Amino acid sequence: MTREEKGQIIDELAEKFSQHNHFYITDASGFTVGQINAFRRICFNQGVEYRVYKNTMIRKALEKQSGNFEPMFKVLHGFSGVIFSKESGNAPAKAIKEYRKKNEGKPAFKAASIQSDLYFGEENLSVLSDLKSKNELIGEVIAILQSPAKNVLSALLSSKQTVAGLVKTLETRTK
Repeated sequence: MTREEKGQIIDELAEKFSQHNHFYITDASGFTVGQINAFRRICFNQGVEYRVYKNTMIRKALEKQSGNFEPMFKVLHGFSGVIFSKESGNAPAKAIKEYRKKNEGKPAFKAASIQSDLYFGEENLSVLSDLKSKNELIGEVIAILQSPAKNVLSALLSSKQTVAGLVKTLETRTK
């Protein structure tokens, strides 16, 4: 691979990092071609993209990003794969966990960047898989906001006669 080809790959990778708010770095060592394809299929079904890159290319692409990604450089050893996600910070973690149900320990989780917050080590994988996406959080907020209105409406509809009686009583008292 020539320097120009490497430079082009680094530029493309840097652009991917800038376009995706969430990315995970995994250990891709020990994968067969069939295993990588099976993992990519799971990633595709989760709406994320998985690619394997050389560590030096990942490092140089991260150096081009705004923000401090220097702590991630310590996990760049061995074979590394990157999972990119635009929408959901938990989708890559769910893909890793789903694949691990059939293939224990693979791929190993190295690090993640979720909205520029950095996470390292296997112990954070469960935490990351439990994160809620932006759409899930918006749905919960809407449900919480709608709950009191629904309660008032259901109380009013269930006791039409009582409300009408209360209104008449209040009307006669004010006269």
